Amino acid sequence: MPRPAGQAEGASAGASPLHLGIDIGGTKVLGVALDAADAVVAEARVPTPHDAADPPASARGKAAGEVADTVGEVVRRLYESLGLPAPDGRRTSTRDPAPGPTPGQAAPSLPLGVGVGVPGMLDRQGVLRFAPNLQGASGADVAGLVAERVGDLPVVVENDANCAAAAEHRMGAAAEGDNVLVITLGTGIGGSLLSGGRVLVGAAGFAGEVGHMIVDRDGPPCACGRRGCWERYASGGGLGRLAREAAYAGQLHEVVALAGGEPDDVRGEHVTRAALLGDEGALGVMEELGWWVALGLANLTAVLDPSRIVLGGGLVEAGEVLLSPTRRAFAELVEGGGVRPAIEIVPAALGERAGAVGAALASRTGGLA
Repeated sequence: MPRPAGQAEGASAGASPLHLGIDIGGTKVLGVALDAADAVVAEARVPTPHDAADPPASARGKAAGEVADTVGEVVRRLYESLGLPAPDGRRTSTRDPAPGPTPGQAAPSLPLGVGVGVPGMLDRQGVLRFAPNLQGASGADVAGLVAERVGDLPVVVENDANCAAAAEHRMGAAAEGDNVLVITLGTGIGGSLLSGGRVLVGAAGFAGEVGHMIVDRDGPPCACGRRGCWERYASGGGLGRLAREAAYAGQLHEVVALAGGEPDDVRGEHVTRAALLGDEGALGVMEELGWWVALGLANLTAVLDPSRIVLGGGLVEAGEVLLSPTRRAFAELVEGGGVRPAIEIVPAALGERAGAVGAALASRTGGLA
């Protein structure tokens, strides 16, 4: 079980108990406050420190601290949104204090704990052993660093994709099945398997690092140090790479225009925007992306046999321009597609909040495993 740290005060009388959830992503750190009815009652976000992805070796300890500082800042902003004094006893800004409750209204509850979702190979003691897309925090005691910055709040840390899976199972698109594969397509690719309604974490806590399945041994280098990993083709970064290759080949004029006229500046969001506007070149790239997504899903299905596949992460905001080609390619690639029970591929219901909501749930229960 992840290591808790600190002790929290009890909830205010008459107020719903709150737990905070923080999701550390490649581009942003998103936090929510979740009440006992599973309602998000506050939300805050800040950019992920820019040097957290791949800092120089000499700066990695500093970068890990900056990530923890960012988590602490999100927690302080959540307290402010709730009208509460910050965990260290200081308010988070020089603005006027948030108004207290009106007469007859219960005071806001003090949060009982904070859960943190972290990408990468997180062990059961809360140490991030390896994080290809968050190199600045690799090797860091995330639980300990965060605990130093959030006052007396107990801290639980979990893998971010496992958090998203737990949230989708409790209140989202994974609620109807006991054996569900949840894949998050963002800066990288995360994965989680729900079996019997529980998240499988593996012997060391490292299960679900599906983005680093090798699908092409001669493929492009990956942040993990190898070549041809699935996420180099099927993540947000993979979409940008596919699009830049097409742009340099003289295609994707509309996409290049959206990027300011330079092929090297093309990113996944430019392709998605053009595809949603009906641009044929962009739709062609999304078709290719869907094939790569489906290839990984077919490989995972051969091993795990899920009843449903839930796709989350920022890429899925593209909707059917990604989901439709993925479903078509999956039907062709999956083993025994004509005889096995149909496997639904559906979008996550909680959107970008899934990881943060799941982290709050992990705080509530003391961990996911």
